[in-house]
Amino acid sequence: MRSGSANFLLVPVLIACLLLAAPVARAHEGHDHGAPLPPVSKTIAPRADASSGDLEIVVVARGEMLVLHLDTFRTNLPVEGAAIEIDSPSGLLRPLPLAKEPGSYAVAAPFIAKPGKYDLAITVTANGIVDILATTLSIPDDATVTDRAGPAPWFGNPAISSEVRRQLLETTSATWLVLVLGFIAGAIVSRRFGSRRGSKIPVVLLVVLVLSALDIGPVHADGLVVSPGRDIAQRFPDGALFVPKPTQRILALRTIFTEEREHRRTVEMPGRVVPSPNASGLVQASVGGRIFPPEGGFKPLGTRIKAGDVLAYVRPPLPSADATNQAQQARELDQQISIVSRKIERLRSIERIIARGQLEDAELELKGLTARRANLDRAAAQAEALVAPVDGILAAANAVAGQMAEPNAVIFHIIDPDRLWIEALSYDAQVLVGGARGQLSDNRTIELVHVGTGFADRNQAIPVHFSIMGGSAGLRAGQFLTVFATTADMRRGVAVPREAVLRGSNGQSLV
Repeated sequence: MRSGSANFLLVPVLIACLLLAAPVARAHEGHDHGAPLPPVSKTIAPRADASSGDLEIVVVARGEMLVLHLDTFRTNLPVEGAAIEIDSPSGLLRPLPLAKEPGSYAVAAPFIAKPGKYDLAITVTANGIVDILATTLSIPDDATVTDRAGPAPWFGNPAISSEVRRQLLETTSATWLVLVLGFIAGAIVSRRFGSRRGSKIPVVLLVVLVLSALDIGPVHADGLVVSPGRDIAQRFPDGALFVPKPTQRILALRTIFTEEREHRRTVEMPGRVVPSPNASGLVQASVGGRIFPPEGGFKPLGTRIKAGDVLAYVRPPLPSADATNQAQQARELDQQISIVSRKIERLRSIERIIARGQLEDAELELKGLTARRANLDRAAAQAEALVAPVDGILAAANAVAGQMAEPNAVIFHIIDPDRLWIEALSYDAQVLVGGARGQLSDNRTIELVHVGTGFADRNQAIPVHFSIMGGSAGLRAGQFLTVFATTADMRRGVAVPREAVLRGSNGQSLV
């Protein structure tokens, strides 16, 4: 009996909740009670715009509120912190800024609830600029007022009409009624199915009822209550594109002024980072031999090097035949040194009876033989020192102890990372003037200065060298980039930013 009564009470309560929740869920913008969907143009609220050389303003009518979007005229940059006064048919209005919407302002304007044309004189003071913008706002006869807005709090503000206040009061009352009935229904269901462990019906019912009543409230912003009405971005039948100001703010759209005039043509060339020939050097072996490390061992890559530092030694190998010849020469020199030494001893014993010149000649001959013998020993064991030619860092090394080095083989490469160049390849003979710009793979850009253009062919391309302005931090030798250089050729047309040019699905460039 208890179960039957619970089911009997549950059915009308659920029906009442659904009936009350249905109109609440349809209360937001874009729904109509039985009327057909409006045409595309009806999704755009009535609006007016005015502009000067400095500022541009768009006035949008939303219910009994005027929402103003203020931007700079040339760049479409939102203007914040502006003081705005509107001379309207109902007197002087002072819009207030909206929170989290830079460059947007709102004010209550009950007079726009009636169709008609309204002349507005808007005085704007911002960033040291005082401007007066005049426009006419047209409210059509068939305009559907779906936005409810007014200064907060709405229940005590005289600027809101009695009709709007009544609608807001009915909406709020309906919301609380739905929540209360949902709680009662959840309690009944819990009592009916409480014996079922883990039953989630009351929780689900309450969540559904709460969510059905959430889309009814106004949005607070800096002391104003603005309903979440919005326009729909669309393309008109004539091809024109309509993008509402809030959407432009989200996309951060900016504008520039273009004009048709003579422009220098810009060419795009593939390029790579190369070391400057004045700040890089190669260390090579002049003769073949074995590589040996200097005192302290080989220096690791990236080590700062100074000109004159010894990086390695190369000891030429001595063939067996050469070793035999050197040993024979050494024995002959030793024999001659011994003979001359005895001759000098005899001459010194009879120094008083011989000419002084004979003794001096013998001493000079002994000195020459001793020097030749020392050079012969030194040549057999002397190694070639590999010395750094410039200051920089050790960029590349190909040295291992005991390795055989070929003559003229590059063993070390030294680069100054603060003095790098850009080498681009041009497939046409271009006369470059002015500056150039390099774009890396991560969209970073560097400013370049043209240094020189080659005349010889390199794989059907002409090398072009540029120096880097402002330092080369973050660059490395061999890194690829794209170079945009200005030529001397003049063309007439409209210049647009490269970022505004996109490539379509058919491969054509679109602005």
